[in-house]
Amino acid sequence: MRVAYFINQYPKVSHSFIRREILALERQGFEVLRIALRGWDGELVDGEDLRERERTRYVLRGGLAGLLMAVLRVGLANLPRFFSVLGLALRMGRHADRSWPYHLVYLAEACCMLPWLRESGAGHLHAHFGTNSAEVAMLAHALGGPPFSFTVHGPEEFDKPQFIHLGEKVCRAAFVVAISSYGRSQLFRWVERDQWPKVQIVRCGLEAAFHAVAPVPVPAAPRLVCVGRLCEQKGQLLLMEAAQRLAAKNIGFELVLAGDGEMRGEIEALIAGVGLQGKVRITGWISSEQVRAEILAARALVLPSFAEGLPVVIMEAMALRRPVLTTYVAGIPELVRPGENGWLFPAGDIDALTDALADCLAQPGEMLQAMGEAAYRRVLERHDIDTEAAKLAGLFRGGA
Repeated sequence: MRVAYFINQYPKVSHSFIRREILALERQGFEVLRIALRGWDGELVDGEDLRERERTRYVLRGGLAGLLMAVLRVGLANLPRFFSVLGLALRMGRHADRSWPYHLVYLAEACCMLPWLRESGAGHLHAHFGTNSAEVAMLAHALGGPPFSFTVHGPEEFDKPQFIHLGEKVCRAAFVVAISSYGRSQLFRWVERDQWPKVQIVRCGLEAAFHAVAPVPVPAAPRLVCVGRLCEQKGQLLLMEAAQRLAAKNIGFELVLAGDGEMRGEIEALIAGVGLQGKVRITGWISSEQVRAEILAARALVLPSFAEGLPVVIMEAMALRRPVLTTYVAGIPELVRPGENGWLFPAGDIDALTDALADCLAQPGEMLQAMGEAAYRRVLERHDIDTEAAKLAGLFRGGA
């Protein structure tokens, strides 16, 4: 079976889970057409991402002229249908987070994608994220494209469900994927009960190559790693406050912030302002192999997020036999069990975060190793990419 994937930006450093899913579907025997709005010139450090870029078609690469020509071709081919879908796009712009001109652009993007879908013979179109990518997929279907579905990750979709018309998208989709039970519950809030059977759980997964490695003992060095985009929702500013408290108590530690992002300058200024230069290091964007090396060099992963879906990096750390310190947010408690494979604390609670860090740093290596083994077993039970891709494959076959 041929399916098409549509993503805002692909490949992308923070979207390795989409790449894993696509490759796992191909191992299931599917042919996958990759379509993205942008990403042909993005900075990439991973060899697999570079290979994926060569296999991806880009909607916006032709510029405004390409979009206008696509609209003209699709409109002239079936004018009544085009005006019907134009009406749908304008309705999606009412009371929306983005005004109606954006939704006309989404329609143009759908027109650009439509001939690629037909040429490929794709029997189904799947989008990741319930925001504009799901709308473009919905409009492409309304124009005569294949049935569509989309995966909702959160937290963005749950922050503004009415303003992205999430319920309308669910109603028009063949099915919708949530990555956790929590995510499914949030979708249930915005659709009628007769739509609930459409919402299925397919978890993000890890391939065997990631976790089928020899165990690496927990290091003696008091090092912790935080992996993620440097942005407000990940809580790194709060983590710096907790680090300052540890230093004031003369608790020895090293902290690595693996990632980059819009708040890097503010975080660097805070590090300098409180005298943490010798204890905190920011790596910038690094490859998957480098992320793995940073996790293995640490005693645990810390992720003090304020908002999440279910972070893939938590799965990665657990697969590498490292315990996790993170928050009671969204789908995280479905995976992390306090006292067994990690620590959970309330989001935004600086005292609880500091206590968790101090407790982790005080634990003997044997205890952390036992927690890491428990983490490894837990994540393999729930997040094997081939198992999850098989679930998605069944939905594609049934939903097409």
